[in-house]
Amino acid sequence: MTENQHLESLHIPVLTDEVLEGLQLKSGDTVIDGTLGGGGHTRAIAKLIGGNGLVISLDRDSHAIERAETLLKGLPVVLAHSNFTDAPEVMEQIGISKANGIILDLGLSSDQLGDHERGFSFMSDGPLDLRFDKQNGEPAYRLVQRLKQDHLANLIYEYGEERLSRRIARKLISMRNKRKVFSAKQIADAVYGCYPNPRKQKIHPATRTFQALRIAVNDELKSLEIALKRLPEFLVPNGRLAIISFHSLEDRRVKNAFSRDIRLEPINRKPIVASDVELDDNPRSRSAKLRIARRI
Repeated sequence: MTENQHLESLHIPVLTDEVLEGLQLKSGDTVIDGTLGGGGHTRAIAKLIGGNGLVISLDRDSHAIERAETLLKGLPVVLAHSNFTDAPEVMEQIGISKANGIILDLGLSSDQLGDHERGFSFMSDGPLDLRFDKQNGEPAYRLVQRLKQDHLANLIYEYGEERLSRRIARKLISMRNKRKVFSAKQIADAVYGCYPNPRKQKIHPATRTFQALRIAVNDELKSLEIALKRLPEFLVPNGRLAIISFHSLEDRRVKNAFSRDIRLEPINRKPIVASDVELDDNPRSRSAKLRIARRI
């Protein structure tokens, strides 16, 4: 554990007020926070439900768990180093059968972006890793090394919705003949150079490529699909499931699951987005979309 991981979390949780209002929690409730991150949602929920309640917070990132052990000390919180797909097993281990609310925040945390050893930031000179859990799976630079050009292009197009995927894949394939380990900055610079007018883009040109590689190495969409099938069963009647997504691939899956699952009733037909005040305070909230469903 590095010195930086002992510091207080840099992450500002998004849509916290909207999450608390949407979950309709009360004192003594049990809540699952499937994506601990910087602990912001967990802290707010724990204070709301009080000492008689319980928040079970999970995260695939061991650094998040280690940091939260200090930051959330004294609050009614149980921490688990686990994927949110395995929340039912974690509940069983501590003798909990149902929850009053479940929250998933599918975004990256500022703490992860600031960890230069894993390459989440475009400016990182560290290896392009992008794994939430460095003990499992393969780092992104190895994925880039082994995939054929067409497969890499398809991955960037499908998971990043990147229109220049084939041009970017060609560039990355030419790069890999010169080096075995790519830094995040090297990949970001390469993608930047594939755009004819990179400075005119609303977001950094590498955003979609990084998203695609991150989704692939962490199997994010599969995890979300599994969670959407499993988690509603572990809500009490009228319990609520709240999910914050950050791109259309996630939001589409959440919307469809909430609409088609006979166990669920969508609370909001359109996603809840950040207010102007929150956007000013936390620009990273601009992509956040919150959907809430009630367990019938």
